[in-house]
Parts: sequence; structure tokens; C-alpha cells
Amino acid sequence: MKLSPLVGVAALAMLYVTPTLADAPPAFSPCKACHKVEAGGKGIGPSLFGVVGRKAGTLEGFAYSENMKKADWTWDDAHLTTWLTDPKAMVAGTKMAFPGIKKPEDLAAVIAYLKTLK
Repeated sequence: MKLSPLVGVAALAMLYVTPTLADAPPAFSPCKACHKVEAGGKGIGPSLFGVVGRKAGTLEGFAYSENMKKADWTWDDAHLTTWLTDPKAMVAGTKMAFPGIKKPEDLAAVIAYLKTLK
């Protein structure tokens, strides 16, 4: 069977579809109050677009706390897990007023979603 070239174009286009808030898991709902997910989005917190793989405390244009500016790590699964479980325990003086995600399945869903924001 021969496929139309349009099938290939459609499949390729799907690789470049930017995830939106509509794609977020329910556990991401509290995050929406302060964070945007699009590149350059402005909110109370920094944009989460491209957060996975970014050095912590470095998104240009956001006023991080002094301790977050001194953070010496890149956002990966391990650091996101620790941060999203209890931000204030990870970085004293953080501006992030969030108690943390307690359910492991919610934490996994949020991290998986964050990985799509690129």
C-alpha cells in the first residue's frame, strides 16, 4: 500500500505541536496560578517552557531569590522531584509559595508534562 505524502507531512507536523495548558494533567492545576507554559510567558513565577534541562535560577527576565540564583544544578528528574515535593526545603528563602505535590503519581504526571514543554 502506498501512502500519500500528506500522511508524512501530518506526522512530521505533530512532532512540532507545542503542548498547551489544555494538555496538562490535573495535578498541574495549582501551577497554572503562577506559571505560564509558553516561551516568554510572564507570570508570578518564571515560564516553565524549556524548564527541563535549564540551569536553575537562570531564566532571563525573572527576579529569582538570591538563594535560587546561587543554585548550581540543572532541572532534571531528580531535582524536579525534590523541588516539586517541597520547594522550601530545597531552597531556603525561595519565592515559591507552594506546599508541594504529595502523591507520587501526580508528581510523575507533572514532571512528564514539563518534559513536553519545549
